[in-house]
Amino acid sequence: MTTMDPQRPASADTQTQTQGANIVGVGIGEGPGPDVMAAATLDGNKVMSSDGEHVGKIADIMLDVRGGRIAYAVLSTGGFLGIGDTLHAIPWNALTLDTDDKCFVIDASAERIKNAPGFDKDHWPSMADMQWGTTVHAYYNRTPYWRATHEVVEEQRGLDH
Repeated sequence: MTTMDPQRPASADTQTQTQGANIVGVGIGEGPGPDVMAAATLDGNKVMSSDGEHVGKIADIMLDVRGGRIAYAVLSTGGFLGIGDTLHAIPWNALTLDTDDKCFVIDASAERIKNAPGFDKDHWPSMADMQWGTTVHAYYNRTPYWRATHEVVEEQRGLDH
């Protein structure tokens, strides 16, 4: 498996070759994983920025039901006990699951995340809107997940072995 330093952003070349989150560390918890996990087990996981700051937690994992893929992770920042939180759609491939520290690391600085466009729990954007999705992916310098091809995914699998 290809590993990366969770404190250092991955190169754009690496990120365009994968549509999923990277996994680093040797920590294996109870149950299946870390390659296949129940989405509910990831809800509430803390999220660290690439510069080492705790920036929030995973509030939801949004599925592209028709495409059978993870569309976005929803990052909850600020607020207290869910009140006043700002939500941010994070491209799944901008995240790295760190099994040792039991958290996600996002490939963006804390300042970049703080300045990211967000929304609140009562005013969700249309996550199926490709124009909105393209903007979100561009903000995090990622290729939209729906553009990933079977060949690219197979190429990444070949690199991981």
